[in-house]
Amino acid sequence: MTTTSALLATYPLREGAGTPVVLLHGFPLDHRMWAAAAQALPEGVRAIGVDLPGQGHSDLGGMPPRLEDVADAVHRTMREQGEGNAVVVGLSMGGYVALALAERHPGFVVGLGLVDTKSTADLDAARANRLRIATAVTEGQTLDPVLSMPGTLLGPTSVEKRRNLFPLLESWIRAQSPTGVAWAQRAMAARPDRTEVLRTFDGPVSVVVGAEDQVTPLVEAEHMVHAARDGALTVVPAAGHMSAVEDPATVAAAIGLLHRRVSERTNPPRWPWQYRPAPTT
Repeated sequence: MTTTSALLATYPLREGAGTPVVLLHGFPLDHRMWAAAAQALPEGVRAIGVDLPGQGHSDLGGMPPRLEDVADAVHRTMREQGEGNAVVVGLSMGGYVALALAERHPGFVVGLGLVDTKSTADLDAARANRLRIATAVTEGQTLDPVLSMPGTLLGPTSVEKRRNLFPLLESWIRAQSPTGVAWAQRAMAARPDRTEVLRTFDGPVSVVVGAEDQVTPLVEAEHMVHAARDGALTVVPAAGHMSAVEDPATVAAAIGLLHRRVSERTNPPRWPWQYRPAPTT
C-alpha cells in the first residue's frame, strides 16, 4: 500500500509499463473489488487501485461530501506519485468520480471507463433514500443498513451459481467504517448530471454494464454511449451491478481494449505503405 499527502491509499494491482489504468471502486467497497479484473488485464497493462475517501484505508481528513473533492484528491494523489495521465475506470460510485475527474482534470484523463454506473443525477426518491441510509448509519454507528446490499448488487445468475460472492462482498462491506459509508451516500446524493462531460470529452470511452444490472441498467449505459464522442458498449452476460466481480475476465477485456484505443491514439500504428526507405546514392 502507498499513501500520500492527498489522503488516498493506492495499490499496484497489476505490474506493467506506460499509461496506467486507475481503478475506482463502487459503494460500499474498496479497491479489493478490482483485484481479479486487474489480474485479468492484457499483459503489460499497469493497474493502480485507489481507496476513495473514507473507504478502505483512505481517511476523510475533514473532506466535505462532494464528489468534486474526491476527483481532486484522486488527481492530486496520482500527480504526487508521478503519473502524468491515466485511463480512469470506475464502477458505480467510482464511475461518478471518474466523470467528475474528466470534467475537472481533462488533461489527466486520456481514456474513460464507466462500468455499471450512470451519468445522470439521482431522482428525488433515490436521493432521499441515500440520505435516509446515511442518517441511519450515522445515528446508529452501524453498517446494518447496507449489509443486505450483496443481494441487490449481484445479478440473478450470481445468486444462483456464484453463491461464494455473497460472503466475499459482505466481508468487504463489513471492513468499511460507518462514517465513510454515510459520507459516501451524502456525496453521491449531491452529485449533478454529468452527461455533458461525455459530450465534450475528447478521449475514447468504454461503457460496460452487466446484462442483469438492475441498479444502473442497460438503458443508462446506452444513454452514456450515445452521448460520448467516441463510445463503445460492452454488455456482460449473466452479470449484475458487480460485473467486475461476477465476470472479471470480460470486464478486463473491455478495459484492455480501451487502453489499446488510447495507445493507438498516442502512437498510431504504421502501415506498410507508410514506410519509405531512405534513398540510396
